[in-house]
Amino acid sequence: MNGETNPVEKVRAFLRQYRLDDRVIELQADTSTAPKAAAAIGVGVGQIAKTLCFIGKGKAVIVVTAGDVHVSQSKLKAALGWTGKLRLADPQETAEITGYPVGGVCPFALPQGIPILIDVSLKSYGVIYPAAGSPNSAVRLTPDELYQTTGGMPCNVCNGGQNEGGASGSEGS
Repeated sequence: MNGETNPVEKVRAFLRQYRLDDRVIELQADTSTAPKAAAAIGVGVGQIAKTLCFIGKGKAVIVVTAGDVHVSQSKLKAALGWTGKLRLADPQETAEITGYPVGGVCPFALPQGIPILIDVSLKSYGVIYPAAGSPNSAVRLTPDELYQTTGGMPCNVCNGGQNEGGASGSEGS
């Protein structure tokens, strides 16, 4: 990760290999949370693909979910085959691990070796909007394009949203 590179430009350059760089959107509005991003883009909260960084067993994992669901840590540990403690990375850890600030974390151009899990909650939508490296950016993709560009593994680690009847999980917020 080159600290001098604009994060949005880094994402745009990464997506260029898939001919998707023209899908990056930069907004004047704050898109740092799923509700704020949904309001700024004009879509439902579920269409915002939030990217979260968890730490467990001394390792990081990225989880991408629909914006209206919560990660169940017990489901995530089961999906990873992990036991013991698992926690949401704090903002400083998230930036160090991903190279992106909280609010702009995305599953693109991450350091090698960080597993990316993509929750099935995103499959409910034809178009989704993950962040594009900053707290005022997004990229318009289909769920299949998200899988293609990230190499992410499908998982079912969430509660709530369209998949389940509003159960609450624990992801830190």
